[in-house]
This record gives sequence, structure tokens and C-alpha cells, in this order.
Amino acid sequence: MSTPADRPTRTEPSDGEGSVSVIGTAHVSQASVEEVETAIADEQPDIVAVELDDGRYRQLKGHEPDDLNASDLLQGNTVFQFLAYWMLSYVQTRLGEQFDIDPGADMLAAVETAEEHGIDVALVDRDIQETIQRFWARMTITEKLRMVGGLAFGVTDSRVVGVMVGLMVGLVAGPALALFGGAVGITEAVYLRAAASGLLGLAAALLIDQLAGLALGGDRRLIASLGGGWAVASVVAASGVADAAVGSLLGGFAVTIIGSLTLGLVGGLALGLVAAVVIGLLGPTGPAPEGGIDEMEIEELTDADVVTVMMEEFRQFSPGGAEALIDERDAYIAHQLVGLRDAGYDVLAVVGAGHRAGIEGYLDDPASLPPMNTLVGEETGRGIPWGKIIGIVLSVAFVSFFVLLAMAGVQNAFLLRVFGAWFLINAVFAAGFAKLAGARWSSAGVGGAVAWMTSINPALAPGWFAGYVELRHLTVNVGDIGTLNDLLSDETKPIGEIIGEMFDVPLFKLIMVVALTNVGSIVASALFVSYILPLLGTELGGVDGISQLMLDGARNSAELIWRTIT
Repeated sequence: MSTPADRPTRTEPSDGEGSVSVIGTAHVSQASVEEVETAIADEQPDIVAVELDDGRYRQLKGHEPDDLNASDLLQGNTVFQFLAYWMLSYVQTRLGEQFDIDPGADMLAAVETAEEHGIDVALVDRDIQETIQRFWARMTITEKLRMVGGLAFGVTDSRVVGVMVGLMVGLVAGPALALFGGAVGITEAVYLRAAASGLLGLAAALLIDQLAGLALGGDRRLIASLGGGWAVASVVAASGVADAAVGSLLGGFAVTIIGSLTLGLVGGLALGLVAAVVIGLLGPTGPAPEGGIDEMEIEELTDADVVTVMMEEFRQFSPGGAEALIDERDAYIAHQLVGLRDAGYDVLAVVGAGHRAGIEGYLDDPASLPPMNTLVGEETGRGIPWGKIIGIVLSVAFVSFFVLLAMAGVQNAFLLRVFGAWFLINAVFAAGFAKLAGARWSSAGVGGAVAWMTSINPALAPGWFAGYVELRHLTVNVGDIGTLNDLLSDETKPIGEIIGEMFDVPLFKLIMVVALTNVGSIVASALFVSYILPLLGTELGGVDGISQLMLDGARNSAELIWRTIT
């Protein structure tokens, strides 16, 4: 609990054992506001307990939004946790707009009514940042993709997830095809056909986009450009009409790079469609079914049974997320209320209707409460930490590559060229992607300069460095989330204009700078391993020659170690 200076001093507990009564409200219901005001005036409890933490209390009271701490914002998965927080805030804001009431009006009414009657207010909810961290850690990768996709596109449609999965798979599959395509029958002619169709399809899409901008806007312009580009690419791929021209303009290496990336992306998107079908079969991801929130009367939302149904729908979407967002908070709030009751206070608790049943169950049987130390602190996740494992493997592989080649007697000049290429491609892509996100040159330059190192260190990311420099010119606070919600709720502007204005919001700009800098470094690393390294390694006999030299280096290292210890 917290006691800011502008809140009344807590009253003394009444004689004898305390009591707790719970009101379940809808956070966007005028009827709930009136119910809360009446209950406080009639019952005159010692304390009014509200489902708020100190940060949300200050925000409801109209205090200036807190500036976000740079170190907290840029560490680990915090950027993604803010995306989750933004998503939840956006959903509540849209509900508030639909029913013409400010979200949280019930809690604000409880606080203000208590203060009018000289009654103390207790903040009994867990800190929102702690809740969001644990919420994000409990979600599966599929659930995270659906949530972030829903934030970006306004729906959690399975097609959105399919596109995202397809793009990620394609970026990995393209380089893999360049390395091992020959083993599965992919010839230079196939790469040439794919490169020609990809280049001409992209050119057609860009040209149509510019022409369509004269007559079309918003989604129709996007559909026209994508559809036209895909049609041109399909014709070129089927006829081979551009093969000779593209082959004469591009060298074999460029054809391999562009062709393999095109094949990878096409294959990835095809896999994404399959993923969309599977996700669609596993759970509802489209519009709300008949009888859902859009068709409910606002008064119905105050009924605990209806809100419980909504909570259970969320539990089906993400069981782990629901545990952190609902079940753990039920227990946390119940711990606070039991403590107040045991201290002899008569408490009126104002909580969301979806929490009422869980809290009252714990109040009836306090022995069933989980220990408080299991409800607080950072959640590390329950699955295998694949990200950390992959990062460690990459670090070991990078260092081993140079050490083994050196032990095999490869000249230092070659190793320096390889390192220089690694540094350059990481710098160009990390800085370039940062500039796409609107970063300043200084921020992009710093992110590019450290990208070579952070690519092989799982504990670091170039986006953090770019973000720290960018923050010297930005003031980021939680009020930015409200600004973003207003932009996303504006149905009068085309999507392109909305996205452009979102980049003017400091929080969104910072998130995009951090994320795209990291993406640029990842893409650069994949391209280096798949394209640049084989090209540089031709003087050593290509991939086979380098592999043999690394084996020789391992053998020489083993012999050196053996001689040293014996």
C-alpha cells in the first residue's frame, strides 16, 4: 500500500475483528460509478481499497505522467512488455469510447468519494510494470505474435500472424537456400528466374503505388500495389521473359543472393498461410462472435457472470497470460485485504467484476492463498530459453571460427578481411534499419558501430545503444500511450497517415529505433554467413575448403592442448 501526501491519514481500526465487502465493477460503466458512490456513502467503511497501484492512482488523479526510466525501458524484453501494456490500454480505451466513459472512472469515483467522506484509500493492486513483465513472460511465442499483430493491425486475425511468421521464416530460409540449395536441386537457372520475378514484381509494386496515390488512398492503394506487383512477378516467373536481361545486368553472386531471398520469402509466406489455418483451427482469432462485447448493453458488464465469461475467453487465448493478469492479482489483492481485515479494519474493496469471485474465494479461505513471494518479482519464464541458447551458440561459433582458422595456419590478412566484412555489413544494416525508424544519424551511427560486437554477444543488443543515444533528444513518458491510443482510434485517417503520426510520438519512435536496429543486425549476420563468407572463402576452397581448415585447426588445437598437459 502507498500513502501519498495528498491522501488522508489512515483511520484507526474499529474495535474487534475487521471485515471486507467487495464490489465488482466494470471499468467503463457509468452504472458502476453510481454504485460505488452509493456504497461508500451508505457503508462508511474505515478504508476503501481500490484495484490500483501507485502509478495508476497518480495517473487517475491527473498528475503529470512519469518519465520512463531509460535503463528500464531498454533492458531485455522491456520493449515488448510495453507493447503488451499498450495493447491492454488500447483495448480498454476503445471500450471507454464505445460506452462514452473514461476508463477507470469507477476507481476514480471510489477514490474521490472516499476523500469527500474523510475515508482512507488503500492501493491494493500489484505494480502494473511487474504484472506486465510476468504477463509477457508467461505467454507463448504464438500468443505474443497474435497480440503484437493485433496491436499493429487492430485485429488478432490469424492471417496477421501468418504474414509475420512467413516473413521471419523467409529471412532465414533465403540464406539457407543459397548455401544448401544445390543439394535439393535448385540450380542457377532457378535463382535467375526467381531474381527476375522478384525484382520486376517489386518495381511494379512501387510504380503502381505511386500511380495509385493519385486516385486512391489508404488500404485500396496498398492492395493495388501489392496485387499489381504479385501479378507482374507471377507473369515473369511463368514466362521467363526477363531472364536474359537480368542475367546480363547482374553477376552470378547477385543473382544467387536476390533469387534465394525471393524463394525464401515466397516459401515463408506460403508456410505462413498454413500457420494461419492452423492457428485459426486452434482458437478464435477473428472478430468477436455474436453476442460478444460489441452487442452487450453496458449495464450487463456490471454482472459478474458476463465479465467472468469475458475473462474465460481471454484465458482460452492465453492460459499463462491469464494466470499472471487475473489469477495472481486475485491472490495479491486478497493478501492485502486479509491483512487489513486481520488488523481490525472494516474495508470496502472496489475491484473489477472479473476479479470478484477469485478474491472472495480467498477471503473465505485465507489458508488457500499462495505465498506472497510467489506473486511478486521478475518472472523468468517456464520454457526452454531458446533465445539465450542460440545467442551463446552464435558467440561460441564466431570465436571458434577465427581461432580454428588461425590454428590451421590461415594468414592474418584473410582473417582481417573477414572481420572487416563482418564489421561493415553489420554496421550498414543496423544503421540503415535505425534510420528507417527515424533515428538521428548519431543514434544510427552508434548502433551500427557496435553491431558487430552485439551480434555475437547474447547479453547485448545494438538497439539498446542506439536507443540510449536517441533518448538524449526524446522525452518519453507513459502519457505517450494515451496519444498512441488516440491515433489508433481515429477511423477518419488512412493507415499511412496514422503510422506517420505514430512515429512523431516519442515512445513509439524509441521502440521502433530499438527494434529495427536489432533486426538490421540479425539480417546482416544471416547475410554474412550465407553470402559474404562463402564469397571471401573462395580463395580457401569455398565452404568445403573452410570446413576442412577448421577441422585441421581443431586437430592442431587438440594436439597443442595435449602437449601442454602432458
